[in-house]
Amino acid sequence: MTLTAIIISIVCLVAGLVIGFLLSKSSLNSKAKFIVKDAKKTAENIIENANVKAEAIKKEKEAQAKVKFLELKSQHDENIQSREKKMQEAEKRIRDKEQKLNDELSKTGKLEKDLERQLADYEKKTEIMQRKQQELDVATAQKVEMLEKISNYSAEEAKNELVESMKAEAKTKAQAYVQSIMEEAQLNAKNDAKKVVIQTIQRIGTEQAIENSVSVFNIESDEVKGRIIGREGRNIRALEAATGVEIIVDDTPEAILLSCFDPVRREIARLSLHKLVTDGRIHPARIEEVVEKTRKQIDEEIIEIGKRTIIDLGIHGLHPELVKIVGRMKYRSSYGQNLLQHSREVANIAATMAAELGLNVKLAKRAGLLHDIGKVPEQESELPHALLGMQWAEKYGENPEVVNAIGAHHDEVEMTSLLSPIIQVADGISGARPGARRQVLESYIQRLKDLEAAALSFDGVSSAYAIQAGRELRVMVESTKVNDEQSYQLSYDISEKIQNELTYPGQVKITVIRETRAVNIAR
Repeated sequence: MTLTAIIISIVCLVAGLVIGFLLSKSSLNSKAKFIVKDAKKTAENIIENANVKAEAIKKEKEAQAKVKFLELKSQHDENIQSREKKMQEAEKRIRDKEQKLNDELSKTGKLEKDLERQLADYEKKTEIMQRKQQELDVATAQKVEMLEKISNYSAEEAKNELVESMKAEAKTKAQAYVQSIMEEAQLNAKNDAKKVVIQTIQRIGTEQAIENSVSVFNIESDEVKGRIIGREGRNIRALEAATGVEIIVDDTPEAILLSCFDPVRREIARLSLHKLVTDGRIHPARIEEVVEKTRKQIDEEIIEIGKRTIIDLGIHGLHPELVKIVGRMKYRSSYGQNLLQHSREVANIAATMAAELGLNVKLAKRAGLLHDIGKVPEQESELPHALLGMQWAEKYGENPEVVNAIGAHHDEVEMTSLLSPIIQVADGISGARPGARRQVLESYIQRLKDLEAAALSFDGVSSAYAIQAGRELRVMVESTKVNDEQSYQLSYDISEKIQNELTYPGQVKITVIRETRAVNIAR
């Protein structure tokens, strides 16, 4: 029963499968037919739409082609019109040139005719002129012959005499004219120079005129002298050996003299003495210790003074050795004028003058500060201080203009730049102003004698007097030997000789005086 049921079930299952297969096949065929039909319809629609779009695109492209064609045609027409216009303009220019050429040719023909006519007139006038000249020569010869008979002079002699008289007159007028020009030039030059110098002096102020290096050490009482001398003079000998300064203890009350050519060593001795006297312990060992400390202190102070000076003046890049030399100038004086103060003053004056003249202000300050560095050598030198300073500046890499200004400020070398005369003038202004320097009486008197001797060396000078401390020279001339015109020339010649042969501060005014005296005696 069970087996039969299984078999029946299997048969039923197989039958069901067969029937399901047949039914599904029939359904698939019907669906396939429907899909194919739908696909054909869709394809037809697509083709129809494509034909419509193609027709639209074709029409659009045809319209664009027509527009492009019209644009190209318009551009082509414009190009053709432009070329035709240019050709017409070129033809017009050619016609104008042809017209001008024809006009010029016609004018040239007229000019040729005019030139021929003028040439004929010129030849006629030349012929008439030659005939007139011949007649004038004959008349002149007759007049000259008649004048020779009347004056008993030949024509050549009369001409020579006339030439000589004209030479004398021309020379006199030329001297007067030259003198007038020189006076005018000097007046203008003096006015311009005075303007620059006065503006410079007004803008430059100095705190003090003179600052001398100390050579006298003041003490409270004469008892201190014995302590400084020491037993059998051992203290003073130790002090002199340590400082290199001669210490003079004499009868001068409350003072000890310090004598040394080196102002730095003299300052070291002064400060050392001050410390020893203040401390009270004075013996050889203590002296050597104090002197050594003071020497180091002075060396540091010299460098500090140099640095402070160049900072105050706005100078940069100065070699350390030059900074040290600048600091040493504080302890050096020239004719009673402190050298560092003088150099600072020269730097400021030169800088102001350079600014007025449109030159390099920094180089002017630099040269003004360094112009007298040759006066503070550590060892004595046979070279003049200007040449020694020039060598130092060149050695330490200073600007060539600064080097030349240092060497040329006393005319030891030739000036090669405008900076050199400015430094020379600034040095003269600082040194020649009242109260700046002291002069030795002998050199002052000798300078006055040299001025008078320079004037007396000229012919016609009867006497000469230097007045105003050598600032003016009065020259008396003999009226019979020197006339008014020659007196101007004489004053110029004397000024040239003084300028070329003598050394003097500032300037010297030469006044030539000529007078005529008529003397009679009533009896």
